[in-house]
Amino acid sequence: MMNGDPEFSMFPADSRLFEDSFSAENTYRVSGQNITIHQHYCANLGVSASVWDSALHLCQLFEKESLDLSGKRIIELGAGTGLVGIVAARLGAHVTITDLPLALAQIESNVACNAPLSGWPSGAPAVFPLSWGRDLDCFSSGWEFVLGADIVYMPETFPLLVDTLVHLCKDGAVVLLASPMRREHGAQDFYSRVLPEVFEVELVQRDPESNINIYKATLR
Repeated sequence: MMNGDPEFSMFPADSRLFEDSFSAENTYRVSGQNITIHQHYCANLGVSASVWDSALHLCQLFEKESLDLSGKRIIELGAGTGLVGIVAARLGAHVTITDLPLALAQIESNVACNAPLSGWPSGAPAVFPLSWGRDLDCFSSGWEFVLGADIVYMPETFPLLVDTLVHLCKDGAVVLLASPMRREHGAQDFYSRVLPEVFEVELVQRDPESNINIYKATLR
């Protein structure tokens, strides 16, 4: 999800989080797809184990806006369980799903268990490690969409995230980010001040009940 340095750890500092490891399996109906997600709750995965509401909202946007993802080149950042990227791949996109190395096994497991019986329309999602601001030479800028759900919550990582988005969007990619607008996590500041320094930013959906916004951004 974020930079690999200890000071930029994506997990809460409380070592008691998920002290007792357990797994759960849930099936979600989004964008006309039934997606089964295995979630492995443990101290190592921390917040990456969960399917957050913002991921479901972003997947629902695909259907609401009738986005044609067939054949599109898409990369997901901070994927956690991989739900968003899996849905995009089921809808026909060429998808690369990224997160920190410790989350990749969970993502790969979820990709495997959601393979369509008829095969992936444009190939199975590729799964790669990506530490924001550090692994960029390993990734091209040839994307059409960059996706992220609930990845804006640690202000110290905002410059790293922006650097990563700039690199990935050099060839004109559209960014879609879904975020709970938590004041304590600086989300409003990111979308109103930080991101607009280099991107044109547009609010495309707001859900007051869940306090989740979805933003579209394009490089200036």
